[in-house]
Amino acid sequence: MLVDTLGTPAPAAARTDWHALARGARVKRFAGQSALLAFLLIVSVPIILPYFWMVVISFTARSGGVASDVLWTSCAVIVPAVLIYSAVHLLAPSPRVRVIAALILLVAVGAMLAALVGGQLHVANYRFLWRTNIIEEIRSKATAGGQFPSVWVAFRNSLALALTQTLLILIVASLAGYYISRFAFRGREAFLQGLLVLHAFPAMTLIIPIFLILHWVGLLDTIPGVILVLTTIELPFYVFVMKGFFDAVPWDIEMSAMTDGASRRQAFRLVVLPQVRVGLIAIAVFAFIRAWEEYIFVRTMLIENKNWVMSLYLFWVSDDIMGVDYGIVAAVSVFYVLPSLLLYVFCQKYLTQMTIGGIRG
Repeated sequence: MLVDTLGTPAPAAARTDWHALARGARVKRFAGQSALLAFLLIVSVPIILPYFWMVVISFTARSGGVASDVLWTSCAVIVPAVLIYSAVHLLAPSPRVRVIAALILLVAVGAMLAALVGGQLHVANYRFLWRTNIIEEIRSKATAGGQFPSVWVAFRNSLALALTQTLLILIVASLAGYYISRFAFRGREAFLQGLLVLHAFPAMTLIIPIFLILHWVGLLDTIPGVILVLTTIELPFYVFVMKGFFDAVPWDIEMSAMTDGASRRQAFRLVVLPQVRVGLIAIAVFAFIRAWEEYIFVRTMLIENKNWVMSLYLFWVSDDIMGVDYGIVAAVSVFYVLPSLLLYVFCQKYLTQMTIGGIRG
C-alpha cells in the first residue's frame, strides 16, 4: 500500500480498462467505415444506374419501344445486388467469402430476373454481331446501303488502334522516364515542366493544324495517322508518371547489379523494369482505354467507313433522323464498353497500387 509523506495511506491509482478502450475503438472504427461505405453506395447509384439501364434495354427493348416497367423491375433487382456485393467485398476479409457471396447473389439475381422479366428477355438486338446488313434492316436500303461496314471491321480497327498506341506508349514512356530519372542533363527541370505544360495544353485547339499536316504527309484517313497523333498527345503525361515510378526504385539495386557484372542495359531490363511492373501495367491499361474510347480525333481524321472504329460505328448507329432503335444502340454500346471494362476488372489490383509519385506500399 502506498503512503504519503505524513504516513497516511494514499488512494490507489485508478486502473485503466484496456478492454473497454479497445471495444470503444472498434465501435468507432466500425461506425466510421459503415458511414463511409453508406455514403459511397448512395453516391454510386446515380453512376451505375445508367449502365444497368443500358444493359437491360439491350436485352429487353423491341422495335416497338422500351417497356419502362421491365426497366425498373430489372434495375430494382440488379442494383441492390451490386450494392450488396460491394459491401461484402469491402467488409469481408476472406477472398473465399467474396466468391461465395458473388455466386449466391448471381444465382439469386438470375432466378429473380427469370421469374419477373424472363418472358421479355431476348438477344435480337445483338444480331449485328452476325448480320452485317443490320443497318439496312433498321433503315431503307436506299439510304443505308454501302454506308455501314461490319461491326467486326470497326472492332478490328479499334483493337489495332488501342494495342499499337499502348505498345508505343509503353516503349517510349519507359525509356524516357528511366533516362529522366537516372541521368542529369542540362535543361532537365525545364524539360519536366514542359511535359506538364504539354499535357495541360488543350489538344482540341490543334485539330485543324493536325488535320492539315496529316493531309500533306498522306496519313489522313488512315489508322496509323491517328495512332501517331494520339500517341504524341498522350506521351507527356505517361513519361512523367513513369519517371515517378523509376524514382521510387532505389539506385543501390541497380548499382549492385552493375557491380556484379551486368551492363546498364541488362540492369535496366532484368532489375529495374520488374520493380516498376505495376506502373507499366497501369499506364498500359489507361492508354488502352483512352485509345479505345477516343472519338474527337477519329471523327475528324477517319472518313472512309472501312477505317471506322467502334466509337464512330456507335455514333452512326444512333444518328438517324427517321427514328432511333434504342435496343440496337444499347446493344452496340454494351459491346463497345465490354473490352475496356474487362481489362479494368482484371487489372484492378495493379491500378489500386499506383500513385503519381511511384509505387504505393
